[in-house]
Formats: sequence, structure tokens, C-alpha cells
Amino acid sequence: MDIRIAAYAVIIDDGRILLSHWNEHGRDGWTLPGGGIEGEEHPAVAAVREISEETGYEAEIDRLLGIDTITVPAERRFSGDVPLYAMRVVYRAHVTGGALRNEIDGSSDEARWVPLDEVAGLKRVSLLDVALRLNDAEPADGVPPLA
Repeated sequence: MDIRIAAYAVIIDDGRILLSHWNEHGRDGWTLPGGGIEGEEHPAVAAVREISEETGYEAEIDRLLGIDTITVPAERRFSGDVPLYAMRVVYRAHVTGGALRNEIDGSSDEARWVPLDEVAGLKRVSLLDVALRLNDAEPADGVPPLA
């Protein structure tokens, strides 16, 4: 089994979420900005780097929202003949600078702010739904609601 660890960020501002359009090997869908960790890179550092690469924005991590895992069977992989175990570290973040632009020569081909109420109608990867559930379960101020 192959293992891949990646880091992603939920960035919401004024009722919109920052998304990246993944388009690789004939498959595509809207997802969070983020991607694979390089070498001994910390997941939070990877998320900030990937946000910049995929969207043009500089960002800061606010907090860890959660970790999700998925196993991709060998027959659904683009390459390789063994299953892939993917660990996806999901953060909440905010934009601190930069300007929106699309990634050049990467696995994504577009970055866009999407109104939250339009996300359900998008062709999207499963990670986006997982991340929105994690975000909804964790208040922005980190203080859980009173029971």
C-alpha cells in the first residue's frame, strides 16, 4: 500500500469559500487549496505553500479542523498497482495578502471564490464535503456552543 499525506485549508470570507479546481488524468472536481507534503515539511507549512501555489494568495493557518483518511483501491488510481492510503490534514485559514490567480503547470487549473450556497451544485471531490462538515462542527472562535 502506498501512503500520501496532504494538507488543505478551508478559507471562508464574506459567505464565500476559496476553492481550487483539480484537473488531472481526465478527472476533475472542485476542492480545497492544498496538496501533498514535501519531504519533512510540517502539514501547516505545506498548506500555506499549496494555497500560494494554487491560488496566488498568502495565508495564515488559524487552527486544525481535523484529519480525514481514505483508501483508494488500486483500480481507481492513476498509476501504481497497489491501493493508496491518503491522510488529509484540514486546517482553517485566512488570506493575508497576494492576489487571486490560477496555478500554472500544476494539478489544478482554476482558483475561485464560490458562494457557500452554490457549493452543493458543484462537481466536487469528497474532501470538500468532509472539510465543510469539520468546519461547521468547529466554531470560528474555537469555543464550542453551550449545551
